[in-house]
Amino acid sequence: MKENRAIYPGSFDPVHLGHLDVIRRSTQIFSSVIVAVAASKAKGPLFSVDVRMQMLRDSLGDNPAIEILPLHGLLVDFAREQEVFTVIRGLRAVSDFEFEFQMALMNRKLEPRLETVYLTPKEDYTYLSSRIVKEVALFGGDVEKFVPAPAAARLKQALFEPEIAEQARLRQKS
Repeated sequence: MKENRAIYPGSFDPVHLGHLDVIRRSTQIFSSVIVAVAASKAKGPLFSVDVRMQMLRDSLGDNPAIEILPLHGLLVDFAREQEVFTVIRGLRAVSDFEFEFQMALMNRKLEPRLETVYLTPKEDYTYLSSRIVKEVALFGGDVEKFVPAPAAARLKQALFEPEIAEQARLRQKS
């Protein structure tokens, strides 16, 4: 049987239940999935790449069909390095489509072998985004029904433990 691998790139800052849903369903379609955690400095991440990767590992458990790797630079370069030319992207709403469509076309222009497959999360998760989850957490809201337990604990720690919160703020500015 031919191995069909895919890459699911994202910032995962923090990982939420919609991400986990797409990852788990991707493993039913592809023989293996690389979850590529983007450095994404332009987005001013709350967590370092290493912390985001650990949250994913802690949330997904030990699944041999899932590999979690850092993504620094262009996705097309990463795809070439990994020799994987299928990209998974999640679409929550029509508003996501325009941006995702433009990215898919640009990626294909840079690397003609690259194909993008879109998955929609379970309906229960279509409203979730990492940005919204962080905002709810920042104002003291309960995020445990939106993120896996490891991410909820890290959010609480990063936002409410002064030393860790200061490190996160410095990372966002750099």
